[in-house]
Amino acid sequence: MLLSIPLPIPTIASRRRNAASCIRQNLVSRRRILKIHSMAGDEGSSGSTTSSEGAAIVGGLIANPVVVWSLYTLKTTGCGLPPGPGGSIGALEGVSFLAVGAIVAWSLYTKNKTGSGLPNGPFGLLGAIEGLSYLTLLAIIVVFGLQFADQGSIPGPLPSDRCFG
Repeated sequence: MLLSIPLPIPTIASRRRNAASCIRQNLVSRRRILKIHSMAGDEGSSGSTTSSEGAAIVGGLIANPVVVWSLYTLKTTGCGLPPGPGGSIGALEGVSFLAVGAIVAWSLYTKNKTGSGLPNGPFGLLGAIEGLSYLTLLAIIVVFGLQFADQGSIPGPLPSDRCFG
């Protein structure tokens, strides 16, 4: 005995409905793509950088490497950077520590106020400086902790008998 199960044969009306739904879904997905594309275009061209953002970018690009250099010198020699001619390197070191702290403080303030960190800035530099400053702060905590464990103290900001005295 042979069983025959009738298969549904698509009618012209059902084909039209399927074609219309495919076209509708295609248009909706195109709108979504265009909307996402336009949002991405607006984000990058958000306008000009404020003077505080520009100062943070320039300051962070200079301060973070100086602080890392200072931390490396502190860990290897037990002292910070040498004062340099007229105390210029020591001054740059101190200002760099303050700049990294200021960027982290500004980021924390903005995070508390708006719920998100600093804006990305041009080419994402401000966001990169923000992240690098957090990593530098973590390195400061680690190296100062190791220095305190090894030496029992952290060198002061002025030259002493032990460091450059």
